[in-house]
Order: sequence, then C-alpha cells, then structure tokens
Amino acid sequence: MSEQYKNAGVNLSAGYESVERIKKHIAATNRPGVMGNIGSFGGLFDLASLGYKEPVLVSGTDGVGTKLKLAFMMDKHDTVGQDVVAMCVNDVLAQGAVPLFFLDYIAVGKNYPERVEAIVKGVSDGCVLANCALVGGETAEMPDMYDQDEYDVAGFTVGVVEKSKIIDGSKTKAGDVVIGLGSSGVHSNGFSLVRKLVLKDHQLDLHQTYEGLSKSLGETLLTPTRIYVRSISELLSHVDVHGVANITGGGFYENMPRCLKKGLGIELQSGSWPIPEIFPFLQKLGNIEENEMYNVFNMGIGMIVVVDEKDVQETLDILKSMNEEAYVIGHVTDQEGICFK
Repeated sequence: MSEQYKNAGVNLSAGYESVERIKKHIAATNRPGVMGNIGSFGGLFDLASLGYKEPVLVSGTDGVGTKLKLAFMMDKHDTVGQDVVAMCVNDVLAQGAVPLFFLDYIAVGKNYPERVEAIVKGVSDGCVLANCALVGGETAEMPDMYDQDEYDVAGFTVGVVEKSKIIDGSKTKAGDVVIGLGSSGVHSNGFSLVRKLVLKDHQLDLHQTYEGLSKSLGETLLTPTRIYVRSISELLSHVDVHGVANITGGGFYENMPRCLKKGLGIELQSGSWPIPEIFPFLQKLGNIEENEMYNVFNMGIGMIVVVDEKDVQETLDILKSMNEEAYVIGHVTDQEGICFK
C-alpha cells in the first residue's frame, strides 16, 4: 500500500475492501447475456443471445441530485442507489426499451467501505427490480473535491427494443386515454426546492414526524424512486401502447408532452388519483401555487402510459396484477399543452 498516497487522502486498502464488500451485491443482478466477471476493464454483454431481429439500443444516464444532501444528514445510504437506477431505467423504458445492464459511478470524499457497500446494495436492489445486470462501475476517492462525509452517485444504462416496437409518440391521437402509475413520493426531482423549504426556510428536524406525515420527514423524503420496468414490460407484451412518459424534473408540463405527436395535448381530470401526503405538506409549508407544484413535482404520478380507449380496461388489469396503483387520469386532445379539468 502507498503511504504517500494515503497521506494525500486516498486509501487504497479501503478501496480494495469496498470492492470485496460489493461483489455479492453485484452477483445478485446477474441475468442472461452477461459475460465475464467484475474486475475487467469493461463490462461485457452478449446481445445476440437475446434473439432480437432488429435490436435498437437505447441508453440513459442520470444522477440522484441534491436528494443526496438529505442522505448525508440522515446518515442513511441504502436507498439512493435505487434512486440512481430508477432515474436511468425509467427513462429508457419510456421508449419501449428493456434495460439490459447498468454501470454506476460513486465519487467520495473519503472511502468508508461500509458506506460504499450500502450505496451499491441500493444499486443492486434497483437492478434486481429492473431485471438488469450491474456489469461494472467506478468508485473514486477524491478528497479535494468532496468533504469527508459527502459523495456523488451517477449511473448509466443500456436497454434494447425491437426497431418496430420503439415508442416515440407517433401513434398517439386525440381521444387516447392517459393512465397514470402511482409514485412512491417525491422520487428524485425537486429537492433543491424541498431543501429550501424544509431546511433553510423552516429549519425542520428530519427525524421528527410532523402533522400530516405517517413517518419521519427524513424517511418520507428518502423513500426511493419507484422502478416501473417489470410492470411496463408486461404491459408492452400485451397492449399496443401509444406513448410513455417518465414524470421527472419539470413535472407534468415538461414531461407529458414528450410522449405525444406534435399538435396534441393532454387534458387531466383533477382528483382522479390520490396525492401522497408529502405534497400537501410541502405545498402548505411553502405556500406554493397549485400550478407550480405540478411544474416541479410528480404529484403522485411517476409515469404515464397512453393507450387506445378500447385497451383501457386490459391496461388497468395488467398493471394491477403487477402491483401498480394505476388510474385513468385524462385523455389526449388536439390542443397542445397540458390542462386540468
């Protein structure tokens, strides 16, 4: 071991220990197509083994954002890994792609092996939920970039879809029905506003359970982002889905139009789905206008699917069988934009 490197703030032994700790979590994500072992310079995946005729690869990358600040304050690191997986796989899913493999990047101020293991276990849990393999990654100890107790997490995924089954919104039409899938809470967007309200403006205690919340504020906010891969994949195998939108940064107004053909819009029915308790809590805390809430947060809808009217009941039945909370929340119109009725 290099003592001079350790004196500069990088502990190689801790890095080796971290690798040993995470191997069992990586192994839990193995799936058909994976080649080789962790530790190579690159992750290998045999696409030919899956039997696609005209495979199109769909890639996505993202991070967890400032939600990590709350994980630092709560000293809770086992959920943010699922968040980073969800932010990537739900995006490629929106184009009809099944995620195949995932890579993570963890940059730390100081390498605490047990903390790195907790983060990677969360990544592994997310990959299992998404049925994709964790084929590699990087943990970088960067003492001059991050404080000792801070880190950043980012991820990258690759999915595959038959060329003829790409979902690009071209099939959407006025009269199609919009079905919303329930979120698990705030997910991983809007946390700069959340932190401003909770920590700067009101100095709330993350460990306390406030009126209107069933768990502590910190636990509620750190609830991991829901992963929709298995349920949407099952739906796609039975129903001709016209559009899918992942409701992330930008809320309803930015994300929903992305799954529609140009010239179309969506009329949503207010009150057609339950809004998780955290959103009214935040809205009251900051005296935020309703329109702004839908512009920033998912408001209880983590993903939407757009289907023909004749396929609505089958869609609801399939999603329910996959343990999703699904609701008819609106319909497609011939007027661009998102509006509420």
